[in-house]
Amino acid sequence: MSIFRMGAVGACAAAVLFAAASIAPAAAQDKRVRVQMQSNFASSLAILGPQAKRTVDQIKLVSGGSVDIRFFEPGALVPPGQSFDAVSSGSLDAAWASPGFWTGKDIAFALYGSVPFGPDAGEFIAWMKIGGGEKLMRALYAKYNIHSMICTIISPEASGWFRQEIKSVEDLKGLKMRFYGLGAIVMQKLGVATQLLQAGEIFQALQLGTIDATEFSMPAMDLSLGFHQVAKHYYFPGWHQQSTFSDMFWNKAKWDSLSATQKAQVETVCEGNITYGLALSEASQAKAMREIQSKGVTIHRWSDEILATYRKTWDVVADEQAAKSPEFKKGWESLKAFRAEYQIWRENGYLR
Repeated sequence: MSIFRMGAVGACAAAVLFAAASIAPAAAQDKRVRVQMQSNFASSLAILGPQAKRTVDQIKLVSGGSVDIRFFEPGALVPPGQSFDAVSSGSLDAAWASPGFWTGKDIAFALYGSVPFGPDAGEFIAWMKIGGGEKLMRALYAKYNIHSMICTIISPEASGWFRQEIKSVEDLKGLKMRFYGLGAIVMQKLGVATQLLQAGEIFQALQLGTIDATEFSMPAMDLSLGFHQVAKHYYFPGWHQQSTFSDMFWNKAKWDSLSATQKAQVETVCEGNITYGLALSEASQAKAMREIQSKGVTIHRWSDEILATYRKTWDVVADEQAAKSPEFKKGWESLKAFRAEYQIWRENGYLR
């Protein structure tokens, strides 16, 4: 090796050591921040439960323990449906859920969780991260003294579990069904009485007959909740949730107490967890579906006619909600504009 090359290597090594030395003290100076975070999903729930725990563990590791988040199960500190208000007021530091749980505050929150007949994961991430979706979501949360960040995404969900086979839209009328987000409004227009139950409440309601049907998530998660023990007709595709975001949201004062480095560490872990969440959800479904079939469940696919009715009804719902909520209108117009621009790529870049 020439003297010149040896000198260059030495210079590079010195530069790396200098950079490391300059970063280490900054990280070491970060004060330890303890955070109590309650999840809306139990740690035992497939896919979403482990992801929340993994995120907490990764943040602690990446931050060298300076961001010390303690994970709490649903209901451990406050009822799951009240975690939004608790974080807003500061009585809870942070929570893990999906924006669609907070439609009682503003229907616009649902747009940042999942959208009926909406984008698949790739397109949804593109809108949120590049097309301005997450910026709009954060501005909405900010009205409630909350800082939110998307922290995972899952692939398509199932459409629901029914005790009886659904042969036409008429068969839906009069059913009582657990349903999430914007899809619930579509079902209401089709004669279904919907309610939003937390994960741990659904099985008992289905078993006792308080509800006749339910949707919750994808096969691996639904299997872990035991719906197959009560309902034997399982429908696809999940037209109401072709992809779904979950977020970690913080009381703003608590978030602002973090250093710039700590904030970057938390955000970077959430960015990485989006990839992990999509990979985990995609890898887990085929095995779960086969197991569900082995338990005597019939897997159905909605007819083109019924799907067309769902889509037509959704178009009406979207227009109605845009007229009612300025925040929904803002987010919906942003998403529609992004999807219109994206369409030429979607139609030509992918096999169909």
